[in-house]
Amino acid sequence: MSASLDAKTLEAAAQWYVDLCDGDESLREAHRQWLCSDPRHGQAWARVERLQSTLGRVTADIARPTLASARMKRRTTLKVLTLLIGAGGVTAAGLQVSPWRNALADYRTGTGERRQVRLADGSDLQLNTASAVDVRYDERLREVRLREGEILVQTAGDSRARPFVVHTPHGSIRALGTRFLVRSDDSGAQVSVLQHAVEVRPTLAPERVTRVDAGQRLVFSREAAGSAEPLPGGSDAWTRDQLVVSDWRLDDFLAELARYRQGHLGCDSRVAGLRISGAFQLHDTDTVLDNLSGTLPVRVRRLTRYWVQVEQA
Repeated sequence: MSASLDAKTLEAAAQWYVDLCDGDESLREAHRQWLCSDPRHGQAWARVERLQSTLGRVTADIARPTLASARMKRRTTLKVLTLLIGAGGVTAAGLQVSPWRNALADYRTGTGERRQVRLADGSDLQLNTASAVDVRYDERLREVRLREGEILVQTAGDSRARPFVVHTPHGSIRALGTRFLVRSDDSGAQVSVLQHAVEVRPTLAPERVTRVDAGQRLVFSREAAGSAEPLPGGSDAWTRDQLVVSDWRLDDFLAELARYRQGHLGCDSRVAGLRISGAFQLHDTDTVLDNLSGTLPVRVRRLTRYWVQVEQA
């Protein structure tokens, strides 16, 4: 098994298994294309096939009408994923962001969901799509641990003057009386400062402190931080249920939109470099996709509601 086979790839394989067990023949072609799109997909599916007898016992006792429930499908997918991970070969980084670990987080959101939380000191925390956080306050510190996803933090004053720190797998951000966004995934993390300033410390180089002021964004990894750059407009638009872009490549736009919908959303390489600008409503991504052909020379091909490809018209 390749060492690059992570928990996210295995989750996709588990979801495919559960969907195909539901008997929808229209998924077969979409599944075939998923297998062909990345060698790791074939590796993950091979593990599914090796565990076929065990997996069969997971879903055999679930009637099809019940399995059609989105919640039941999600639970069954997690059971299958647990079995696949138990077979070994998943990277430690993948485990940190796998759904079954995020289910234990203090606060979390599913794909396409957003949530607002008022913390004990009066600070506000907003979770974007597919995000998970833990909160820990003690006598010395106010700490938020972002397991995965994106949050908006609005800090409140603290009578005990305890520092407010957000931790990610790639480093920590100390608030300097501020309002800011933090986003983290497998590739790295970024902080976008809307008010006041923050200090960033990479996990493996905590002595290298980088200050980021209002109107700036900083991308950082476990080893180092980049240089602060101007904050793009609309960075916090998701808090208003919008995606705002200015002269984005189409493939980048679709990759961002994909964070807010279930299933596969792909982009044909022949149209990937087309440019797009505008404000788009995140609560109805299907309408956003349908409207693309009105402004760009593209067509949207759907094999199922969970498999969508934007292609050349």
